Amino acid sequence: MDFRVIVDPQFGATYADQLAVAQAAEDLGFSAFFRSDHYLAPGVAGLPGPTDSWVTLGALARETTKIRLGTMVTSITFRYPGPLAITVAQVDEMSTGRIELGIGAGWLEDEHRAYGIPFPTLGERFDRLAEQLGILTGLWSTPIGETFDYQGSYYTLTDSPALPKPLQRPHPPIIVGGMGAKRTPALAAQFAGEFNLPGLAQPDAAAAQLQRVAEAVAAAGRPAESMVYSAVFALCIGRDDKEVARRADPVRQLIPGVTDISPLVGTPGQVVDRCGALSELGIQRVYTWLFDMSDLEQLELFAASVMPHLP
Repeated sequence: MDFRVIVDPQFGATYADQLAVAQAAEDLGFSAFFRSDHYLAPGVAGLPGPTDSWVTLGALARETTKIRLGTMVTSITFRYPGPLAITVAQVDEMSTGRIELGIGAGWLEDEHRAYGIPFPTLGERFDRLAEQLGILTGLWSTPIGETFDYQGSYYTLTDSPALPKPLQRPHPPIIVGGMGAKRTPALAAQFAGEFNLPGLAQPDAAAAQLQRVAEAVAAAGRPAESMVYSAVFALCIGRDDKEVARRADPVRQLIPGVTDISPLVGTPGQVVDRCGALSELGIQRVYTWLFDMSDLEQLELFAASVMPHLP
């Protein structure tokens, strides 16, 4: 099983905090460091304030050497597709080909109001997501020396030189996730190499969604093994129940219910057993959701006592 680290800096983190986690994750053998793309944490001050996901990843690209880097997920409401294609390609080059793009329709209306970002209806956001995915992959796949044109309902590109190209060809891995029953599986099957289940997905609903995505992949004519299935789970591991509770209680205050359904909440033995069951569900990759970025000891415990038992 592939293990990655994901953080939510909007709850309160500096760039230095994120760098420390990314470098620790790299040293401990996690395959990737991911971060959210949010400018607000509801009900939390989040001091010293938000950090931009792609500015952060660009810096981390130069301060790490082998760990993969990405967003879970970039919100299409925050960026136009043309400039986003340039940004991702540039950071991919800066990282020597270690970037992955998780991308979604956006959902937190409060942060849009707080920073003056338009927040369309859900249907329009999904329409824009589909167009952005078509534009991103089209720009990156256009041969050098040719131009790219696109005419959509929301975006129009004319005679684009489609530069720069990302280092990874044809483009960095694209991740699509969520619990939408129709459009989400279809977009994943059309554009993504990985489908991700969110951290609050209930087990029965998660299994049903994985089946819908697998069916969409087959309907698109893709081999079943061409899609990686992943999930995000809150990490609250401890050597005993007291240590588990100490780590889990603050997380419950931030996001009620998130620790109740996470297989990564418990002692090492409990976590190993639960992760073993995830593979039966079809999960191949797990994002360990670290809330307290100062608690690097928790990552060390997970790497030493869980990862060796789940190769």
